[in-house]
Amino acid sequence: MIGGRIALDRAGVAAHVVAAYSTVNHWHRHRARFGFPEGFRHDGRDWFWLDDIETFHTVHQVAKRAELTKVDRRGNSEDLIGSGAAAKVLGYGSYRNLPATLLNHPDHVEELSDGRIRRRWYRRTVWAVADARTGRQSTGRTPGVTGTRQPHPYADDARLHTAIELLAEADAAGRDRRGLGVLLARQLGVTPRTAQRLLAAASDASGDAFRAAP
Repeated sequence: MIGGRIALDRAGVAAHVVAAYSTVNHWHRHRARFGFPEGFRHDGRDWFWLDDIETFHTVHQVAKRAELTKVDRRGNSEDLIGSGAAAKVLGYGSYRNLPATLLNHPDHVEELSDGRIRRRWYRRTVWAVADARTGRQSTGRTPGVTGTRQPHPYADDARLHTAIELLAEADAAGRDRRGLGVLLARQLGVTPRTAQRLLAAASDASGDAFRAAP
């Protein structure tokens, strides 16, 4: 409470609207484009009134839903499909537009010889993600839920912080995440395969941190 009103700092905004901290930074940096509240400084931090954030988020969600693509519901729900096919199901022109909900929770993962990771999903999983965009109820499983979540093997690795920072910088700048594995491998002096694993752990860790932020 500030002056009798509920206010949120940037981490609080991220937790309240369930968005990445870097996304909140992006909204604020480009607030003229997104209509994000300007906020105010208090005790050395940026703060935003809760009612302003809720108004912004409501308008933002309406605008996003208005831009939703048409979903292709043809095919067998049990088919395993790659990123390109998943993008087509969602009506996207490129796999680069796939949401983090899919990218971070594939139904099947295969490590290639060069260290890259090939992700595949059941067609029903992709449909469930599409339904979640509009609030529709899906008959498929909840996207990303595969049982009790176990700590990632890199959870206590000091190199994980470097990977998290690299992802945050790319997201804040609106850059594609492709190629970050090579960059991280050079920074840390590790193999591309290890770098890819660290980036995958960083993506999960970032999402967990933002969901748990007070």
